[in-house]
Formats: sequence, structure tokens, C-alpha cells
Amino acid sequence: MASNSEKSVKLQIREIPGDYGLPFLSPIKDRLDYFYNQGRDQFFESRSQKYQSTVFRSNMPPGPFIASDPKVIVLLDGKSFPVLFDVTKVQKKDLFTGTYMPSTKLTGGYRILSYLDPSEPMHAKLKQLIFFLLKSSRDRVIPEFHTTFTELFETLETEIASKGKASFADPNDQACFNFLGRCFYGTNPADTKLGTDGPTLVAKWVVFQIGPLLVLGLPKLLEELLLHTFPLPPFLIKNSYRRLYDFFYSSSTSILEEAVKIGISREEACHNLLFATCFNTFGGMKIVFPSLMKWIGKSGVDIHTQLAKEIRSAVKLDGGKVTIAGLENMPLMKSVVYEALRIEPPVPLQYGKAKRDLVIESHDAAFEVKEGEMLFGYQPFATKDPKIFDRPEEYVPDRFVGEEGEKLLKHVLWSNGPETESPTIGNKQCAGKDFVVMVSRLLVVELFLRYDSFEVEVGSSALGSSVTLTSLKKATF
Repeated sequence: MASNSEKSVKLQIREIPGDYGLPFLSPIKDRLDYFYNQGRDQFFESRSQKYQSTVFRSNMPPGPFIASDPKVIVLLDGKSFPVLFDVTKVQKKDLFTGTYMPSTKLTGGYRILSYLDPSEPMHAKLKQLIFFLLKSSRDRVIPEFHTTFTELFETLETEIASKGKASFADPNDQACFNFLGRCFYGTNPADTKLGTDGPTLVAKWVVFQIGPLLVLGLPKLLEELLLHTFPLPPFLIKNSYRRLYDFFYSSSTSILEEAVKIGISREEACHNLLFATCFNTFGGMKIVFPSLMKWIGKSGVDIHTQLAKEIRSAVKLDGGKVTIAGLENMPLMKSVVYEALRIEPPVPLQYGKAKRDLVIESHDAAFEVKEGEMLFGYQPFATKDPKIFDRPEEYVPDRFVGEEGEKLLKHVLWSNGPETESPTIGNKQCAGKDFVVMVSRLLVVELFLRYDSFEVEVGSSALGSSVTLTSLKKATF
């Protein structure tokens, strides 16, 4: 358990195992292993076993011709991984997507906040703007979530009644996008020129940025050439992006006025608001919400009953209203959210480039890293570290309940930092960390205020879980 891994022990320096193989050829072979021959988890697992180490050298996709240097030092355990959050030791400039950076033509010609290192002057200004966006919309979060997700559940109920099942994906995407428009900007995208096109426009735009890291299920040769070997030309997505930009520019007048006061041009601010809303927040909800439905759905009726009783009792004590304070009085509900974020973190890949010569430590050894070397962490292994978590591969709904459970929250790292820490203008932790946790809690609360239980069928998608609802049992108590 965690206490054992935290004892101060002088670890022996070990040379980092592994090598990068032949230039050009080995990165392509590793890419094929990563995407097709082994798959992501087995790619890392097999190399960790081969080297008998959770720290080793490897190539990371996409490699040629998109990334000029695919060489990384892989970190797979919960002890070495947090070095990636320490901006005194690693720099984060242009590393958001890893060993390559998408064209700035996809973001209006600007390097967006996610690609800036905290040492760059615009980082503090842009993160301050996102904090302002979150603060200015906080009173709209709970009511707009209730309105939008009531519509979602009604849609799902109608489809289950007529077809016997309902896919969660598209209705959830639509609900999340409309909720963010209503919550952040006071505008329902469905009532504007965007109509219901927002999620589709965002999905296409995102593929142009992270296509080199995805498997979309196309024929392998076509996918290799189209996504993994050459970047997709930005001009193909220009009109779609313009439609999104126009919506955000017309809907965010007060936020853009604040940007000017901070010292950011309206144009740069708008591109950043679009990215923060569509890529960071909508992208996060698009992955986290199906994950929550999957894990809670598979937990069964007993857990559902416990959640329903806890949630309804807490809401009743608050006069029948869902409140921020009330959400804090639902320990099992909070735990099921944290456990989903632990077992299936929405952003699994993190990078950092060593600012100076470093010594990093796993549980078993210490390793010397040279200035300029790229560190890469695969978070699903770090947050399923058996030396930190009992039954790490299992979804344990009440894992974070109680004093001992809460001590483990520092090892929940989904937000590019520990759950026990907060984003600041000086770090790279997700500015919307608390917002994502809050809306995830609201999804569970709205679900169990309305239903006693539900059943799901689970598959996989390019970005995570594919969930189909097969029953929604209406609340009976």
C-alpha cells in the first residue's frame, strides 16, 4: 500500500534499460506494435517485463514523418510519474500532444494555452482568463446541467421504449456541448446557426490534431498513411473551424472584454476559449461520462441502491435542491467518480522534457536523466500501481470513502496533477479540474435522483468506452 512506497530508502542508481533501435525503421516498427500488433497496454507491459523495470527507453508514436524525434523515457509507476507535474524539473513547451505538435493553422495561428510552458508570459494571462470564465459561470452550472441532462434522459427513455436499447454516445455529446454553451456563455448552441452540428464539427477538428495518436478502425494501411505518417492538411477543416469560432466570438462578449483588460487580444482569447471549451472540457466529458456510465452500470443493483439512498437523502436535507455543499455530503457518490477517473484517466499520455540533469525514482531503483531528454508517462499504469492501490485492476466503488480512502486521492492524477492539489497560473494542472469533477458528480446525482438502477452493454471507441443503455428503472422511493 501507499505507506510502504513512501518510506525514504536510498535507492541504487540503475542505468535506464531499453534502446531506440535503428533510426527510422525501429520507430515505425514500434508504432505498428503500439497500434496494431500489441495494442497500447501490451506495448508497455511487454517492455516493462522484458526490462524488469517500470522505467525504460522506447520510441513513441507517431514517429516518421510527423514527429522528428520519437525517443522517450517511459514512466509506468505511481512513484516516478509525478515528476511530469514538477515544472521546476520539466518544461512543457509544445508537448501537449507529445513528440509532435499539430499545426497552429488549426487554432487560428496561435499556440494555445495547453502548449505553453508556465515560464512563457502568455501562460499566466490565458490561464487567468480560463479561471475568469469558470468563476463567472459558476451559478449557472447546477441549473443548466439539470435542464440539459433532463432532456438527455428523456431522449434515452424514448429510444429504449421504442427500440429496447439506446446508445449513450451521440445524445451525451449533444447534451455536453449544449450544456457548455449554456453554462459558460449563456447561449444554447442548438438555438444558433450551429444548430446541432457542434459535436460533429469538434470531432472532425480534433481528429486533425490527435489523429496521429488514434486508431479509428480504418483498414490498417489506409490508417497508417492517412493518420500516422503525414499530418492531415489544415485547410480541409478550415470552414468547420470557422463555424465554431464564429459561435464562440458572438457568444463570449463579456469574456472577451475581460481578456482585453488582462492584455490578450480578442482573437487570441477566442481561439483559446474555443480550445478550452471544445478540446479540453467537451473532450473530457465525452470520455469521462461514458466511462462513469460503464463502471457504475457494471457495479450492479446493490451499489445503485446505496447511491440512490445516499443522494436522495442528502438532497432532501438540502430542501430538495442539488447544491454544491450537498454534493460534499455524498461520500459514495464522490468515490465512484474518483474511482472512474483513477481506473480510466481521460488523458492517458503525459510528457515533459527535462530542464536539467535529474535523478528520478521508481519503487525499485533510481535513474539518471540528462537535460533535454523527453519523459513520457502512461497514466493508466501509474494509477493502477499495485504498490499503491489494492486490487488496482478492479473498479472498487467505495475505494475513496473514509479517512484511509481519502489519503489515496493524492495518487489520482487525471488532471495533470494530484487530486489533492489545485491548478494555478504557475502549474500545468487542468484549469477546469474542479469543474470536471463537479459535472461528473452532477451526472451521477441526476441519474440516481431519476432512476433506481440501470443496465448497460459496453464496447470500445476511438476515445474510450462505447456504452449502450438497455434499461432505466424509474425511481420508486
